[in-house]
Amino acid sequence: MNLCNELSRIEHTPPIVGSAAAAAQPLACTTLLLADESATAALAARLADCPQIDHAHLHWRGDLGSGKTTMVRHLLRALGVTGRIKSPSYAIVETYCLDAGPRRGTEIDAVHADFYRFINPQEWEDAGLRELFSQPGLKLVEWPEKAAGLLPMPDLDLHLETLADEQRRLRLCAHSALGLRLLEALQA
Repeated sequence: MNLCNELSRIEHTPPIVGSAAAAAQPLACTTLLLADESATAALAARLADCPQIDHAHLHWRGDLGSGKTTMVRHLLRALGVTGRIKSPSYAIVETYCLDAGPRRGTEIDAVHADFYRFINPQEWEDAGLRELFSQPGLKLVEWPEKAAGLLPMPDLDLHLETLADEQRRLRLCAHSALGLRLLEALQA
């Protein structure tokens, strides 16, 4: 039996926001080498083609300048966002409406959050983000460690590392059945 078909029978239910979920070991991981920005855009397009992406929680990790925002922008663009895609570094959160289409029956929101400027995880709560993150839709989070213990467990954790030759190493780790389906689709 195909792993993707088997896992599609498992419901995706993120943990209650703010619950003290233990840092679970990933279900599966893979590492990819991204030669340049066009390879990053191509990977983001493949991720956007996965029907499961619409309600996924994705967490990006990596040093400043590793390409987190660039990859999120490519993903949002591949999902149909037009116009300017701003970095939420100062605003903390930018929300984009993903239009209904043949694959997506209704509009959904894609939330792009960047917690780099948080000094204390409690700032996540103080900013009123609990309600926003408990709503359905795509959640794209940069610097999730700055809101440690308050965010839902990611479906897919993406860790970018800049190599000496400006290539990027991307380690993807699935933490849910939905994350496994995304990971499998990217490896196909």
